[in-house]
Amino acid sequence: MSLTPDQILASQKANVETLIGLTTKAFEGIEKLIELNVTASKAALADAVGATRAMLDAKDAQELLALQASLFQPLAEKTAAYSRHLYEIAQGTGTEFTKTFEIKAGEAQQALAGLVDSAAKNAPAGSEAAVAVFKGAVAAANNAFESVQKAVKQAADVAEANFNAVSNTAATAAKHASNTASRKH
Repeated sequence: MSLTPDQILASQKANVETLIGLTTKAFEGIEKLIELNVTASKAALADAVGATRAMLDAKDAQELLALQASLFQPLAEKTAAYSRHLYEIAQGTGTEFTKTFEIKAGEAQQALAGLVDSAAKNAPAGSEAAVAVFKGAVAAANNAFESVQKAVKQAADVAEANFNAVSNTAATAAKHASNTASRKH
């Protein structure tokens, strides 16, 4: 089985469209990241201005310490929210790339299977054993690829669960520290 110029051209066009789609998704992810950072920077500046004004208005050290303790928990919560949002952007962009990769890999597997079948049909008499070995190797490679895909998905799921657990633990610890500091003052 040989490829015709039209098939090669169609394949190249499909690859260019895939590249354009992935580039668009990458830029969308970058835009979201920029928007997140601009929003977070504006909020941080506003918080800093408000905290500075409140500290300047403090009447004594006791009030200043209480103010400082009250600022810790919201800062920790905002940091955790920023990290969560950043993770969601990265995960969403990565998911789009993974979907495209899986589609293209599936298409490549189907094309290879078609090529193997075509070669098997056109193989000379007496080469059945070699064709069977080749088909077995292709099937083993496909199975290995599917196993790797499943392992990567499981690893991503574990990483997401760990990220969520760490975020929740950090937020809880910040809340506890803030409450403890508030009680001391």
